[in-house]
Amino acid sequence: MSLYDRLNAARNAQTTDAAMTAPPVHSPLPAPEARPSVALQNIPQPPPPTGAPTPLPPPTEVTDAGPLDKLRDPVVDASLADAPTGEAPAAPASPALAAQPREPVIDPLAGVKEKAAQELFGRIGARLNDSSLTEEQLHALARKELAEIVAGEQLALTVAERKRLIDDISADVLGYGPLEPLLDDPNVTEIMVNRFDKIYVEVRGRILPVATRFTGEPQLRRVIERIVARVGRRIDEASPMVDARLEDGSRVNAVIPPLAVDGSSLTVRKFAATPYTVSDLIGFGSLTPEVAAVLDAAVKAKLNVIVSGGTGTGKTTLLNVLSAFIPGDERIVTIEDAVELQLQQEHVVRLEARPQNIEGRGEVTIRDLVRNSLRMRPDRIVVGEVRGAESLDMLQAMNTGHEGSISTIHANSSRDAISRLETLVLMAGMDLPLRAIREQIASAVDVIVQIQRHKDGGRRVTHVTEVHGMEGEIITLQDAFAFDHSAGYDQEGRVLGRIKPTGVRPRFAERIADAGITLPMSLFQEHDFDAPQPGMPR
Repeated sequence: MSLYDRLNAARNAQTTDAAMTAPPVHSPLPAPEARPSVALQNIPQPPPPTGAPTPLPPPTEVTDAGPLDKLRDPVVDASLADAPTGEAPAAPASPALAAQPREPVIDPLAGVKEKAAQELFGRIGARLNDSSLTEEQLHALARKELAEIVAGEQLALTVAERKRLIDDISADVLGYGPLEPLLDDPNVTEIMVNRFDKIYVEVRGRILPVATRFTGEPQLRRVIERIVARVGRRIDEASPMVDARLEDGSRVNAVIPPLAVDGSSLTVRKFAATPYTVSDLIGFGSLTPEVAAVLDAAVKAKLNVIVSGGTGTGKTTLLNVLSAFIPGDERIVTIEDAVELQLQQEHVVRLEARPQNIEGRGEVTIRDLVRNSLRMRPDRIVVGEVRGAESLDMLQAMNTGHEGSISTIHANSSRDAISRLETLVLMAGMDLPLRAIREQIASAVDVIVQIQRHKDGGRRVTHVTEVHGMEGEIITLQDAFAFDHSAGYDQEGRVLGRIKPTGVRPRFAERIADAGITLPMSLFQEHDFDAPQPGMPR
């Protein structure tokens, strides 16, 4: 049974089940976990209007207060409780919530934490960078010393409060300080630190302020330096910005003064602990079973695919899903600025670019890695993103026997993706005529998949476009699928449209057939569809 048949059968089964129970709930996210989002708990709330107190949910019994329970907000909890299962919560209690001035969270144990942290540094500071200690051993040592330090303070604390105090100090010394609960929250997809006392998060496609903050610029700098040091990079006044990653693959960008005028800035883009599959994206409404079947066949038939989209539209997520279609017996070489891809195949070689050292030497660019990968006998070359002169080498690789390559590019439409590729090739400094560049692109690229983030926060594939070739001086494109916006928006601002076939059978269908893959003609024929779903979160 083909992928299309399996997905269609699963969709029909879900439709039958939904008809027997209740109308479908269109959700931009999978069903949330039982506990509310930590980020939403931390949103500072305005006072209730005079004379109309906000009703609170009934109190619940707390048996083991965690370190975040004191930050729970009953108003936000009520909005979460009222939302149907799997549906994003309603708008915050006040439309101007994000614009409200935020009062600092006063921690009565701040002085104790700082004193204990300094004493811990004095006791084990020399062993923090001891390569003979594993992370588990270092944490065990730190917690043992912290237990003695806190016990020596003779504070009147409960067991839960004492545990929370040790956890907070340990996170500050060995972890990521106040960012720890945000990093652990599965509902938070992005963390944005504008300065030590201004932190924002993205939850369910919306950017919200949180009351969490660092104690000051020194604590924020310590966290940044700890992140950077773990991946062998550095950040200082001579090199004041850096790209790095966390152990779980989350992407990190940091900028410090003098470039960051108001104080150090940190951005963390998190990825799902378990990579999304094509079934997840169909469930989110990011694409349809028909589009998934065509893309699956295109990858298996070794068509060269470019994923195009703006910042934060989900290009890397979609690239991960497309790479899952690559057969497991093929050798894959991935090339990235900072490792983000999570390929599930066994035969994978991952390459990562390297910046220059403090002496200005030792830089290894993506272009260097693309050239080197050609000598590694790859069946597939997957470039995380083309953003410079490496685009010329990638196009040459696609045109010289390395078919089936996949990459992403920043562009707002399929046509813009072609124009941007032309510009990037010109950056290689080869002084090639524009027609020669366009012929290279038209010959190398087979399919462009455009993904877009819509007004409601959902990320959806909006176009699947075939590159036909050259007509005169122009590269001709033909949409096989296009997003239909005619349905507009519902009362809650959710997009009602969905991607549909244009009715034109693409020429690459013949190449897919030559590869022994059968696609029914009905995939490319215009017809009615079921109601849409709001699109993947990330």
